[in-house]
Amino acid sequence: MRRIVSSSTAREVAEATSAAEALQQPVTTGRQIAVTSIRGGAGKTTVAALLGTTYAYYRQDPVLLVEADPDLGSLPLRLGAEQLRWTTADVADIVEPQMSLLDVTGYLIQLPDNAWLLPGGQGRIGAMLDATTYGRTMVALRRYFGVTVVDCETLPAEVARVALSASQARVLTAPATLEGLSSTYTVLEWMRGLPPHIMAATVVVLTELAPHRGLDHRAAARKLSSTGASVHVLPYDRHLAAGGRLHTGLLAGPTRRAVTRIAADVLRLSQQRH
Repeated sequence: MRRIVSSSTAREVAEATSAAEALQQPVTTGRQIAVTSIRGGAGKTTVAALLGTTYAYYRQDPVLLVEADPDLGSLPLRLGAEQLRWTTADVADIVEPQMSLLDVTGYLIQLPDNAWLLPGGQGRIGAMLDATTYGRTMVALRRYFGVTVVDCETLPAEVARVALSASQARVLTAPATLEGLSSTYTVLEWMRGLPPHIMAATVVVLTELAPHRGLDHRAAARKLSSTGASVHVLPYDRHLAAGGRLHTGLLAGPTRRAVTRIAADVLRLSQQRH
């Protein structure tokens, strides 16, 4: 028993060390990571918030979280942002090449650990964000931040498709159910017809929305990974399921370890495309 426990602990320490090293790797140009899903309720915004806070915790350079889901998106709520002023559409007309990071962050919402938030709307229905405006905003902001995590609309929305193709890595969230597996596999099969680097830097996150497993995770991972995508499972967590502001200190141990592994894998894949 002592040997088993010691071996398990050593393995966990080794995995944590490897993930931390991957998360702290320097980047030559800003990495943009798009997070989307096929349908609502798949944990898309939760995963985007977890990734952004993880990068901000481990990295020294500034991290940006962008909400590209303007119609009453919940990313500001998840991150504890109480006041919303400038939006993604606004900043597209404000940022100029000669501006410094200090100038730019004056239009953003500051978060802990050198992270910043750019909301998609101001809590109103019908906030507009087209693909052209989104593209201008991301080009303007890219040089200021080492990692940018984008919470996109659900597919097949236009901005989501543009974000997927323009990002260096992409995350597709899906509920860990038979329906979620089937629809995600269909989308991945469609993505195989896109340029090879798209699928090579795609990560699928199966989110457990209930405490009782309804899916064989190993079999699901084998089926989805056969398309060329990486697959991870985000286990059920009571704190995440409750909604509201995200407090990483309240996450269960398995959830924290899973999030760290996912974030490290996504950043590693993003580094493969320059």
